[in-house]
This record gives sequence, structure tokens and C-alpha cells, in this order.
Amino acid sequence: MTDFPQAVLFDMDGTLLDSERRWDVGIDELATRLGGVLRPEVRDRMVGTNEDASVLMLLEDLGLPLESAPENLVWLRARMTELFAEGVDWKPGARELLSEVRAAGIPTALVTSTPRELAHVLLTGTLGYENFDFTLCGDEVDNRKPAPEPYLTAAAKLGVDIADTVAIEDSPSGTLSALTSGAVTLAVVTEVPLPEDLEVRRLETLEGIDLEFLRALTR
Repeated sequence: MTDFPQAVLFDMDGTLLDSERRWDVGIDELATRLGGVLRPEVRDRMVGTNEDASVLMLLEDLGLPLESAPENLVWLRARMTELFAEGVDWKPGARELLSEVRAAGIPTALVTSTPRELAHVLLTGTLGYENFDFTLCGDEVDNRKPAPEPYLTAAAKLGVDIADTVAIEDSPSGTLSALTSGAVTLAVVTEVPLPEDLEVRRLETLEGIDLEFLRALTR
């Protein structure tokens, strides 16, 4: 019997980093620029998706033509690059858990819906590429979260069975992606509540979560 887990797969926004607050600022500014207001319930639906979907949701809610999405996406990405470059805080317990997993020699992957251009800013400025054996971004798969493809791809790249991995998520979209991939999934419920019927291990924080906790999880 092999040791468990064979790999740990981490989401980024809201899981490892407190970057959703930066997204709040960028999307709110875009709404203002478009002459509208970002409604909280619309912002909640955006969490865990990708910037393309977020821009479309905003335009639809504001009653603006969806054809303007490309130009607004360009503006949002430029603004988010600025915001991320200012620095983003780690979520409680995230850095410690990642460090312990790395120190134990267990392969790790970053599996994020954020596009490579923006994720690169955070990987070079906060997370560190050296902390991951593989990084997968939202614009590098055909079927993004909540589809299982991102997590299945990461496991394949690491050369492990997805069932022998632990995936750590926070959003409904990302949690569904990890669950349907077959990974043993932990959901750190922060920004948006998960559906009550979603059968997943729920945590309030990663603070105090260590490798011993991960090893005790059942497949």
C-alpha cells in the first residue's frame, strides 16, 4: 500500500492567497467605469470562476452589450496586474501547510482559474514557483472549473492517480471540480457558502491543518 497522499493540489485565490479581496476591488472599479454598481450577489457568483465569466456576468447584470466583453476584459486584466503587484496576503495556515508538504517531498501542484499572465505575478511575487512541481492556469485547459479537467490534468502531469491526491479548494466551482475529478477534497469555506447538499469535508481555515491531518484522510 502506497503512502497517502501521493500529491497535494492547491487552488490559489481564496485558498492559498487572500486575493479575492483584490478581485473585489478590480471588478468593483470596472462596474463603476461602466456606470453601474457591482451587486454582492453577482460578485458571489463570480468567485471561483474565471475573469471571462466574471466580465460577462457583470455586463449581463448591468444590461450592457456582451459584445463589449473583450475590451473590458483587457482593462480588468491590466488593473488586476497592478493590484496583484502591490502584494497579496497568505490565507491563515496556508503557507505553513504548503511548506510542510514540500519539506516532506510530496509533489504539489497549483490549480487555478486565474490566467497565466496574472498568476505569474503572484507566483513570482508571493507564492514562488519553487513551491510547486506543476502549475496549471485557467487559460491552459479546454474545460475550466467546475469541470474536472484542471485537477485531472494536474494529477496526470505529476504522474499520480487522482484518487491518491488531496485537493484543497474554497469556492463552489472549484470544489465541484475537485470532487468530480475523484480527488479527496477539502473545502475551506470563506467567501461564498457551499451548497448544503455538496458532500465534501469542510474547514473554516487551514490554520492548524498539517500533513498528519492530510495523511489521516480516507480515499
